[in-house]
Amino acid sequence: MVPKFTGTVGKKFVKTLRRDNIFTAHFDKLGSSVWKQCDGAVTVKQILDVVTMEFPNEKDIDQRLFLFLQQLRALHYITFY
Repeated sequence: MVPKFTGTVGKKFVKTLRRDNIFTAHFDKLGSSVWKQCDGAVTVKQILDVVTMEFPNEKDIDQRLFLFLQQLRALHYITFY
């Protein structure tokens, strides 16, 4: 579940419309595994290690992970430095 708005104006707008400020994001198995690990304490290397073990037959899993994390960041679902 992801918040639609994090700023004050967006939150007030949603409240005025009497709508939920969250939506459910749907991911494939790999994306779900990565999403569950994005808690702010786990490093990208640790996530890569886990998904490599969980999905041993996936090709270019490191590149897929990087692109997926970039997409999550672009959508403001996660932040990292």
